[in-house]
Amino acid sequence: MTSGEEQPRVVIRDKRRIDPISGEVRAPAGEQPAGAPPGPTVAGEQMSEHEMPVDDQPQQAPSADGGGDDLSAQLAERTEDLQRVTAEYANYRRRVDRDRTLVVDQAAERFATGLFPIVDDIERARDHGDLTGAFKLVADRILGLLDGLGVEAFGAAGDAFDPSLHEAVMHDTSADVTVPTATTVLRQGFRRGDRVLRTAMVAVTEPENPAPAGDGAVPADPGAAASD
Repeated sequence: MTSGEEQPRVVIRDKRRIDPISGEVRAPAGEQPAGAPPGPTVAGEQMSEHEMPVDDQPQQAPSADGGGDDLSAQLAERTEDLQRVTAEYANYRRRVDRDRTLVVDQAAERFATGLFPIVDDIERARDHGDLTGAFKLVADRILGLLDGLGVEAFGAAGDAFDPSLHEAVMHDTSADVTVPTATTVLRQGFRRGDRVLRTAMVAVTEPENPAPAGDGAVPADPGAAASD
């Protein structure tokens, strides 16, 4: 063969009926599948479906219908959740503060109650004139502890008798009083704010001739009025 002669062209044809990539049945060479758009062929063979240009692939446009409503619903739901959590936290804080205050008050009252017998001894020493020197210094510090806790003593001779504040252990009568009166205080009472920690032990004097009920006027004898 001379160099001027044309070399024969070698053509390789893929005659497989099943596309090894897509798995679809191929049309015979030179034929066009029904309903298929015309496309480029190589050596009489139709291009496989996977060789379609990217620009020819169908694209699905995102749908905007309902997107805004879903976002608004989610925002409202999150807002409700935040409000509920905020309210629950506020209730929790109030409950914790209330419990903490209650614990502090109970501890202060128990401590003060333990000091009451010592205060009774201090008052008896004061009545006998023995509250002097170092003993007076200690007594003042103990009384200062009660003041720091907000505890105050009550009960003095001449106070009107109040069952919620006084414990009557002695009774007598006198023309010098017009209402039941605590004339002698045998033991002081203590309170912290509106709460009574210990009632005062007193002797009560009642009037000899208590005033009648009402305005004090003596009612007329209904029998005498009828005879007239």
